[in-house]
Amino acid sequence: MSHVSFNSKKSIPLQMILIVPFVVQIAGAVGLVGYLSLKNGQKAVNELADRLLHKTATIVNQNLDSYLSVPPKIIHMNADAIQMGILDVTQKDKVGQYFWNQMQAYDLSYIGYGLTTGEGAGAARYDGKTTVIDEWTAQLPNNNRTYATDAFGNRTQLIELSDYDLLNQSWYLDPLKAGKPIWSQIYIWDNPITPFISLSAGRPIYDSNQTLLGMTGADIHLLKLSDFLAQSNPSQNGFIFIVERNGLLIAISDSTKPYKQVDGLTKRIAATEVSNPVIQNISKQIQASYPDGFNSIKETTRLEFISAQKKYFVYLTPWVEENGLDWIVAISIPEQEFMAKINANNRTTALLCLGAVMVAIVLGILTSRWIAYPLQKLNRASQAMAEGNLEQSVETSPILEVQALSRSFNTMAEQLKNSFLALQQTNVDLEHRVEERTLDLKNTLEELQRTQEQIVQSEKMSSLGQLVAGVAHEINNPVNFIHGNISHLDTYTQDLIKILQLYQSLYSNPHPEIEAVSEEIELDFIVEDLPKMLSSIKIGTERIRTIVLSLRNFARMDESPVKDVDLHEGIDNTLMLLAHRFKTNTELTPPIQVIKEYGSLPYVECYAGQVNQVFMNVLSNAIDAVEERYQFQVEKGLIPEPGIITIKTQLTPNEMVNISILDNGNGVNKYLLNQLFNPFFTTKPIGKGTGLGLSISYSIIQKHGGNISVESEVDKGTKIIILIPHKIKIDTIN
Repeated sequence: MSHVSFNSKKSIPLQMILIVPFVVQIAGAVGLVGYLSLKNGQKAVNELADRLLHKTATIVNQNLDSYLSVPPKIIHMNADAIQMGILDVTQKDKVGQYFWNQMQAYDLSYIGYGLTTGEGAGAARYDGKTTVIDEWTAQLPNNNRTYATDAFGNRTQLIELSDYDLLNQSWYLDPLKAGKPIWSQIYIWDNPITPFISLSAGRPIYDSNQTLLGMTGADIHLLKLSDFLAQSNPSQNGFIFIVERNGLLIAISDSTKPYKQVDGLTKRIAATEVSNPVIQNISKQIQASYPDGFNSIKETTRLEFISAQKKYFVYLTPWVEENGLDWIVAISIPEQEFMAKINANNRTTALLCLGAVMVAIVLGILTSRWIAYPLQKLNRASQAMAEGNLEQSVETSPILEVQALSRSFNTMAEQLKNSFLALQQTNVDLEHRVEERTLDLKNTLEELQRTQEQIVQSEKMSSLGQLVAGVAHEINNPVNFIHGNISHLDTYTQDLIKILQLYQSLYSNPHPEIEAVSEEIELDFIVEDLPKMLSSIKIGTERIRTIVLSLRNFARMDESPVKDVDLHEGIDNTLMLLAHRFKTNTELTPPIQVIKEYGSLPYVECYAGQVNQVFMNVLSNAIDAVEERYQFQVEKGLIPEPGIITIKTQLTPNEMVNISILDNGNGVNKYLLNQLFNPFFTTKPIGKGTGLGLSISYSIIQKHGGNISVESEVDKGTKIIILIPHKIKIDTIN
């Protein structure tokens, strides 16, 4: 055995090796963490401020878009109604009540119109709560009458007479001069209780011949923007305010008013004149930093200003509206609100770092002793074995790894084998999960495709309704022209025949040439057939007018989406459009008798066009079923039975309208009844049905809060039962 010698001068104690690097690493890591924490805290403040300011600006801009989109929509709707003849501007009482109803639906301060004659009418909330109706003539004085109203918009009493010169009002003149929809300048109503800061949207109005009638306008109350800004303010010590490009204040998030009283009159103030020192200081610094003040802000800008020895983050966002509004939204938040907690956290972090270093030193000493003791014993045993004493062993050790080193490897090998087996099983389980998820995604995709097809079919039906209404409108004018002139043509023809007969009676021996021409053109036949021909033409035009009226009523394109309708009228219009299918056109087409058993029904609030679509789908399916059975009987040599379709309506005790449509067609097997309302399922031959009619009808009735069901028996017919609520609340019907 050779002896190994160690140089004690170069050796380092194990405790020092364990303690010093451990403490140095802990101290360095803690110091670095503290430094990075400070830097990251400052960076996080800037990022958090940017996100918070951007989110707040987005919320404010969205509210401005929503709140200020109402007046342009209202005046556009009213201008279209006037041009289409729905609103008659000469009937001021009806128009005033119409505006009153709009005031109940929208948060506006005024809706009205003015004519080029100087007359007009409108509805207003002068006190911010009660809606009144104004009506004025062109003749001063006392030409403006203000009426109080009841809960239904009816005028109750005349409450005020005043002078009103419409032709000198800017809200009337500006839209006419511009010739397009515009916003007025912001103006103030001097109300005895609370002044109104208002903004008016106006646009010219025309009749159906594009003749200028005047203009219509709608006013909105801007002080309510201050309430929203107060709710949207993310900071207790921060502020949000909105200014025009000229610096005049529009709204502010605190209790400061954007106006002041001067000589008994209310005047708007600039942002640099407000009593709030922070907003005043920030506005002045913006005016000083940019040569053209707020006009220089062309895009979203983030600034930092010092006010009262406090640092503020300021976010300036332009808000531009298509009809001419151009404002600046300013949001300011003090940096201290972000840094207060971060500074406190930094102090806490420093104390924790110092404590961590002290604890690390103590733990390092204890740990080094705990680790070094069994290693020293193992070292002495190893040295003994190196010197040739092979009987050495370490019986006890606080470290199990040293005592069971040989067994650890076997245990590790066994654990590794088990780990591989577990990993393999995990892979198998993962594959099964992937297959299940893939199947779920496939089913979801198929459901999405069915839904998409349903939506496409619904849009096609909507487009068909628009096409039907358009065609009906275009046909209506020439047919009315022809029908209106037939009576005159009939009168003229009768008069000519009377003259001709008078000539024949007075001149019984006509000239031979006249007699020859009379025989050639069969004059006697013409005199006899012409009145019949005119009568046939008149009947034909009456038929066309009836069909056109049915088309327009069926499409319902000229009416409001939701209204009270007579369902009997919708059924009759649908039957009119399908009338050609009730007649025998070929030997394979049966005559179909329609039996109406109508009960007493109230008007139903619904989407008339979509409910008519349901009637069309159900009645078309009933006709198809009757025709299929008739054709089957003819082909088999049987005596075919005529078709019968029975339509029954009644009001159930629970205020549901029951509409049942029964046919004597082939019927449907009971095991197929549950599938009839599934998309793309059809019992018709290939090419004769898409399988979407009943599915779309089911969706429409369900969204109306009703139900549709089927009762059928083979060779006896099918009964479709539709239940619709008398009064329903419709959230969304696509």
